[in-house]
Amino acid sequence: MKTTLSILTMALVTWLIRALSLTLIRKKITNRFITSLLYYLPYGVLAAMSFPAIMYCCQNQLAALAGLACAVILALLDQPLTTVAMASALTVLLISLIA
Repeated sequence: MKTTLSILTMALVTWLIRALSLTLIRKKITNRFITSLLYYLPYGVLAAMSFPAIMYCCQNQLAALAGLACAVILALLDQPLTTVAMASALTVLLISLIA
């Protein structure tokens, strides 16, 4: 019951945010600060949610850090997402087996 209530609450909050933004903001946003904030907000939220999950995904913190480093380097080299994910997972696996 608690899980269902939590999911319904999250759905309601998500819907309210979207509905209110559609009804209250009619004009195009011209403020540069708000525009850049709205542009970078999803990336910041994704990073804030992903980083702790990456660091505590396995027992070996060194393996997690190596996988993160591998993913960052491959992403900076403009590799496809599938390649980055597979290479970082393989790195974590290999470091975990070695250490």
